Amino acid sequence: MTRGRHSLAPPASKNRRLAFLAAPLVTSAVVGVGIALSGNGPTPVDLSRYAADNIGSAGAAAAADRTVGVSRDTERQEVATLIDPKVTDRLWTTVDLDLRATPDQDAHVLGEMKAVSQVRITGQRTGDYAQVIVRDQGARTVAWVTAAYLVAKKPTDPAHLPLSDAPCPDTSVEYRLTSGAVRLYRAVCHAFPQVTQYGGWDNHGEHSSGKALDIMTSDVALGNSIAEFLQSHASELGLFDIIWRQHIWTPVRSSEGWRSMPSRGSETANHYDHVHVSVN
Repeated sequence: MTRGRHSLAPPASKNRRLAFLAAPLVTSAVVGVGIALSGNGPTPVDLSRYAADNIGSAGAAAAADRTVGVSRDTERQEVATLIDPKVTDRLWTTVDLDLRATPDQDAHVLGEMKAVSQVRITGQRTGDYAQVIVRDQGARTVAWVTAAYLVAKKPTDPAHLPLSDAPCPDTSVEYRLTSGAVRLYRAVCHAFPQVTQYGGWDNHGEHSSGKALDIMTSDVALGNSIAEFLQSHASELGLFDIIWRQHIWTPVRSSEGWRSMPSRGSETANHYDHVHVSVN
């Protein structure tokens, strides 16, 4: 191939002078790239090896541009993933859930997702929390919710969650309970896994018969959902009564709804911190 005038080799002495002048330029390009990519970005390409080959300053600059371009593209992709995660699936909430700013129990609460709401998830999990994406009047928010209360199939309503007779994690609650009360406990514990404390058998009132269960919660919304669940399954579970927040409901007088009760003098005695339920 015929070489153009810009490809003609210069005289040897001139070539040495050009090499001497180009070396500092190559070094400057290497240092510049190192500074530009220092920190948490990708490791820069070491251009110092090109100095030994006497490449021109234009070649070093071109290599540096390519390195910086690739590194910046990678960083942009990483940042985009953090601020704009993609939806990987859609699940349903079984209870009202706090939307947390970070996957932590003490995190700032951004809002709330109601029970039986479909929520977009990103597939990211940290401990007990799942990352979700919610929209409100066009605004897009990334938040974290407790993953245990997300299910694939839409529940018709918290009051109509299916019954389960599988053993619960805390089998000690079943001590001295009748078979009907054990079935009641298992149904509640699987429908409402967020409840962690129960009162079973003890030597007072209905509890002494082994037929009663106290479901410990002061959360009004949660207690209401538990009470509705029990009412909807009263016949299947053979319920005798439900007491919640100084009101009583019984299947035999269900047409009267919830009936008020006289005060017994304390929050616990008036059932403000637990739902009491007994079986026949």
